[in-house]
Amino acid sequence: MSDLADLFPGFGAEWINTSAGRIFARTGGKGPPLLLLHGFSETHVMWHRVAPELAEHFTLIVADLPGYGWSDMPRSDDAHTPYTKRAMAKVLIEAMEQLGFRVTHIYGMTELQGPSTYCAPQDAWSALPLAERAGFSARQGVRYPVVDGQMVADTKTMTPVPRDGQSIGEIMVRGNTVMLGYLKDPKATAEAFRGGWMHTGDLAVEHPDGYVEIKDRAKDIIISGGENISSVEVEIALYKHPAVQLAAVVARPDSKWGETPCAFVQLKPGTQATEDEMIAFCRDRLAHFKAPKSVVFGPLPTTATGKVQKFTLRERARGL
Repeated sequence: MSDLADLFPGFGAEWINTSAGRIFARTGGKGPPLLLLHGFSETHVMWHRVAPELAEHFTLIVADLPGYGWSDMPRSDDAHTPYTKRAMAKVLIEAMEQLGFRVTHIYGMTELQGPSTYCAPQDAWSALPLAERAGFSARQGVRYPVVDGQMVADTKTMTPVPRDGQSIGEIMVRGNTVMLGYLKDPKATAEAFRGGWMHTGDLAVEHPDGYVEIKDRAKDIIISGGENISSVEVEIALYKHPAVQLAAVVARPDSKWGETPCAFVQLKPGTQATEDEMIAFCRDRLAHFKAPKSVVFGPLPTTATGKVQKFTLRERARGL
């Protein structure tokens, strides 16, 4: 078989290190995927067709960063197609496994010197249907052995939330893999290390088995009638609609409920959908109070690196 350096010129033999994470290509994988990672940037991936007899030797391990959008997996007839990415959702893992990839989900951030949790696969998962197995694999997982401490706790009281898969808290980490602080910014450093723990800003639940699952960024949570609504949860539901290419959900001011979810949706070329259709689609998959109350269609604003500009969408939602 060809050396990995031939497949990934300039990136060495076993892995690609990027600003968005580390992508590993290792020998010993199973299955015959038709596509293999060809290029990677901070916000886009490029897929390239390879011969099945070569592809079956690889396993793909993908790093996870919250806050990115994901539209669709490439079709088998795509030669080079860029796609934006989001926190590894069930739908993405399911699609990749259908291509023959084994996906290992990790979570981290720059302030934590890379990954801090690992979704360690359990033997019992292999017997589950793909959709159910992908749901387990979509969780952020358990702490890395080199991470001294990690908890999901109330942001103010620092009290760990119950391991019930329902109670939301903030992921907090401490140990010698955590940064010392922000350069020349003592105020931001003190805020990040309140109570002696590094506050990640990621809101999550902890399941009875100890696996952590991120629900949203603290700044993106929607509080409607006193209930917390995860924008990520609503976006995942929207992405299941066959016409949706990109989706982002933000809070829209509401005189009765305080805030309600407002969805901004970019449709795939050649497809159509209505606001009522999208709302009904979400209500069939979510608690009704979590479904968007309004849907706006059109191109989503992005940064130069392809990240959806939610601050722009919040301004637009306030003006609706």
